[in-house]
Amino acid sequence: MAGIKLIGTFLIAGLLCAGTVCAEGNPDRMTGSPGPAQAFVWNELAAQPAALFGVPTVATEAEKPSTGPAAVKTALADIGAKETAPQAGNPPQEAGPESEEGPEIGEPGEAIEEVTIADPIEPWNRMMYQFNDKLYFWALKPVAKGYNTVVPEPVRVSVNNFFKNVAMPVRFLNSLLQLKLKSAGTELARFGINTTIGIAGFFDIARDDFEIYEQNRDMGQTLGIYGMPGMMYIVWPFLGPSTIRDSIGFAGDSFLDASAYLDPFYVPLALHAYDRINKTSLDLTSYDDLKKASVEPYTAMRDAYIQYRKGQINK
Repeated sequence: MAGIKLIGTFLIAGLLCAGTVCAEGNPDRMTGSPGPAQAFVWNELAAQPAALFGVPTVATEAEKPSTGPAAVKTALADIGAKETAPQAGNPPQEAGPESEEGPEIGEPGEAIEEVTIADPIEPWNRMMYQFNDKLYFWALKPVAKGYNTVVPEPVRVSVNNFFKNVAMPVRFLNSLLQLKLKSAGTELARFGINTTIGIAGFFDIARDDFEIYEQNRDMGQTLGIYGMPGMMYIVWPFLGPSTIRDSIGFAGDSFLDASAYLDPFYVPLALHAYDRINKTSLDLTSYDDLKKASVEPYTAMRDAYIQYRKGQINK
């Protein structure tokens, strides 16, 4: 059901922007290719937010940037600086312990532990990487840019807050499963404050006024904490980069998605489509920055995603 919902998300986005290919030569279309976003990256990236897709860029020797984990790490540090900048309507805040910011990136050039994973279906993964890249630049991003122009940023921030508040059960349950009782209590407190004082979660009063920060917990992370390996890397169409472990975790988390139980079936699809467009409208540059951070984006983004997830499991 979760897969169908997210496929529907991008199909709806694609329909919304059909016929909009390349005004002025389509400057956003790129021949070259989250961590992640988690993520999601991401998370929501990745949450995974519709990034981390594409094919290699071509550059002259003089133009080629540095590649590998250090280069991607520098790009992620720059993106992290953007994410922590105060949004419209919100005062500047410093991330508290175990906040939603994820693992620290550190300074450029700092030594990092190399984390590798099997990639036995690389031809398939590269094909899906290219497919998702085109879907992002030809469908999702144009719609998000139009939405960005029409809807004021404070409204978009409030909508994002609402969807985060609704997703509390995923973070709460996984905090319990990871025996992170403080994190579970934090999520309960945030939900209570934001649902009441924050008017159904449209305002993040817990963060802005009480410095109570969102906890970044998911089922893939939980399985990793209990020793399940990633097994192998896989790029899903529409969903983006993952591993076997994270794919199982994603399916498990989908049962805690309140919108999955709404009828008729197209209501959850519409909600997920709107959420994805709204999230993308709040950050239209991070994916481009990640692509520019390396000459061979597929390999760099794969390594960055695995490194990011490893950091989440270890924190």
